[in-house]
Amino acid sequence: MMRFTYIWLVCMLFAGSQLSGQQKNKHPVVRTPTNGWEDRQYWLAQMDRMARPVIRSLAHDSLRINMPTAVSVHIDNKESRQKVAYLEVLGRTLSGMAPWLQLEGGTPGEIQLREQYRQWVLEGLQHALDTASRDFMRFDLAGQQLVDASFLAFAFVRAPWLWEHLDTISRQRLVASIKTTRRFKPAFSNWLLFAAMNEAFLAKYGYEWDPMRVDFAMMQLEQWYRGDGMYSDGPGFAFDYYNSYVIHPYLAAISELMATKTNAYRDLAPKIYKRNERYAVILERLINTDGTYPALGRSIIYRAAAFHHLADMAWRHKLPAQLPPAGVRCALTAVIRKTLESATTYTKNGWLTIGLYGSQPGLGDSYNNSGSPYLCMSVFLPLGLPPEDVFWSAPPAKWSAQQIWSGEDFPNDHSVP
Repeated sequence: MMRFTYIWLVCMLFAGSQLSGQQKNKHPVVRTPTNGWEDRQYWLAQMDRMARPVIRSLAHDSLRINMPTAVSVHIDNKESRQKVAYLEVLGRTLSGMAPWLQLEGGTPGEIQLREQYRQWVLEGLQHALDTASRDFMRFDLAGQQLVDASFLAFAFVRAPWLWEHLDTISRQRLVASIKTTRRFKPAFSNWLLFAAMNEAFLAKYGYEWDPMRVDFAMMQLEQWYRGDGMYSDGPGFAFDYYNSYVIHPYLAAISELMATKTNAYRDLAPKIYKRNERYAVILERLINTDGTYPALGRSIIYRAAAFHHLADMAWRHKLPAQLPPAGVRCALTAVIRKTLESATTYTKNGWLTIGLYGSQPGLGDSYNNSGSPYLCMSVFLPLGLPPEDVFWSAPPAKWSAQQIWSGEDFPNDHSVP
């Protein structure tokens, strides 16, 4: 079965490389719409290609040996950024694939692939949390680790299977490590949500948690709401993708989890939900007919994570009525193809480069290292839906840009308070 899975993945990746090569032709390739089954196989192959070097290396206690130590050309503190890269790549990779690890069923090949990753992830987490391992990860090296501890915590919030199957000693070490990040004062920005997510994780699994850290984040983000589904990332507003990278997915998850622990956010939750819907509509409208989108703002090298929120809404069955799941599937498939099709997207050893369309060092920010781009794993969240879910089973559908720019009539758009 493993041989079958490997051959299938190789074929899928070969098809992707062939397509990448065709992009060099003078005339653009016109892609024939694929059905949901074909889309799912493509997504699985791309997720595996992206995650395999990370998770397999960590399972073999060799992440520090295999992972590149590249940093942004604009780096602010090279030594520190290199040290925190390992927790960074783990948290971001695992957060994106967590719903798929939680899922059961699928084709025999997918089931076999999932079982392999489950084994690797559990082994890798043991190494990351064991001081005797080469890949042991300290959580107290720098403030950036508050960020990536929260992505790791988010993975456990999204996939209780991970917690249920993690050994007792590793659980204790993980909880202690998450608590260690309390020593870092979060920046007055979306970072407040990182601290809140860590506390939400502790609350979910029955540990002592700090309500103040959650409340401060929730109340402050409410003060930063600017209207039409968008928050400012701190006191000043910037048009970038942080509403999708962090703010909306974190607010949605924290508010839903906290509803099981307290009534403090009973009145706020409906507002968050309404804003979630509106921003999902805005994100879908930003996807052009060919899967490109405006390359605006910082952290653009997170690639398809620009649509973290849209993918999250699809996975949680929270898409607004005007966004048919099949149209979102096709739009996100186009984004995945576009952002990964360049021949320089990966190093020769299979690790993501810093860039949006291939290797583009100039697009990096002062805080980027080799682990940073792996936030784009979040686009694969809908793989946590079973193949028979309408997201995958419905026939191909045009997304908004395709409908509008092919001349079809289309409902007009309005802002929300």
